Amino acid sequence: MVTPRISYAHLGATVNPRHLHSLLAFFESGAKSAPGGFGVEIEHLPVRNGTDEAVDYYEANGVETLLGRLRPYYDPAREYWENGRLVGLARDGISISLEPGAQVECSIGVLRKPADLVPIYQAFRAETDPILDELGFRLVSYGYQPRTGFADVPVNPKSRYAAMTDYLGRVGQYGLCMMRCSASTQVSIDYRDEADAIAKLRVGTAVGPILAWFFRNTPYFEGEENPYPLLRQRMWDALDFQRTNVIPGLYDPRFGWEDYAVDVLSTPLMFADLTHTPEAAGLPDAEKHRAAFRENAGEIYPDRELNPYEINHVISTHFNDARLKNFIELRHWDSLPLPRAERLTQIVGSLFYDPRNFSRLTSYFDGLDELDVYEAKANLQAFGEDATPYGQSLGFWKEFLGLEGLLEDVPGDPAHPDVFQR
Repeated sequence: MVTPRISYAHLGATVNPRHLHSLLAFFESGAKSAPGGFGVEIEHLPVRNGTDEAVDYYEANGVETLLGRLRPYYDPAREYWENGRLVGLARDGISISLEPGAQVECSIGVLRKPADLVPIYQAFRAETDPILDELGFRLVSYGYQPRTGFADVPVNPKSRYAAMTDYLGRVGQYGLCMMRCSASTQVSIDYRDEADAIAKLRVGTAVGPILAWFFRNTPYFEGEENPYPLLRQRMWDALDFQRTNVIPGLYDPRFGWEDYAVDVLSTPLMFADLTHTPEAAGLPDAEKHRAAFRENAGEIYPDRELNPYEINHVISTHFNDARLKNFIELRHWDSLPLPRAERLTQIVGSLFYDPRNFSRLTSYFDGLDELDVYEAKANLQAFGEDATPYGQSLGFWKEFLGLEGLLEDVPGDPAHPDVFQR
């Protein structure tokens, strides 16, 4: 049995040693001898032309129709169906999937440089926008639906979302808002080894809220003007503390992959997903997807090595600000139009892949702890443009992070009135 370097025994946390080995092998598989790749996910809100109200999956000429019309552009062997309905498409370099409220997610990668995002995304829009014009709606890049509240947005037909609704409707404050009406931009990066991965998780967790301020893009919340400086952060921080916010123990000098795996495996799963578990083949579909308020991975999955689908499910039930898979996923940011998504990716590359910049960041944040990050996030929420995260003004951070000259006159900033662009 593998023993974590930080002991959680006093908390009653137990994990299956085979499950622990599965996650450690998964993290090891992601190590790159020459890190430098990017993955970019941009979620889009479907809104009706003329009213800006949400378009759902099921309505006539809605999101299901859009996916059906896009099928000829994608690999027929890589279509994703659930409960007899089309929910995803893919081809080399790009996949299209749906978030719970029929947000259309475009996942692009692996990119070798940030500028590679542009032609792939533009090709997606060149195929999609003429169809959208015919259907009478469009895909916009905001952090939250501009006119429609969460109660008026049905979830798409993936069975897991019924189980998520059951769980998140009873836990925290903004779970159903997040599920049905929010949209994000996420950037994924490589790591060289365990030490590099932990260092990038620490730096990413620390600077993410500051970058979220400079890339904020959520003018509306529940049909009204958004009252929160960083709505996405507000929603996630109040969602379910055992699976969001800062990874527990991240800034302890002993922290490593084992400790992350123990945290993920010992936390209730939120919902069970047994759709790819052979031992559950005979169960009714309702039992393969169900809320899991108390059961962790060891109580749901068999005593054996976890398969890739099960590993991904276990990890994906945690929504920390920076998440470890077999890459590092930085999750802080609102949905952004293409020019700002490219600029954000460029900045992430500069901060994490330039050895001089990354060394400067790791040195600056040496000695940081979780409470410092919580304070910085609360400071941004409380004071907005007058905030002093980590004791420094936003002007300081703009210069220190190399943002000078990179943010001006880029469409999609809240200062620009027309964020509803393609």
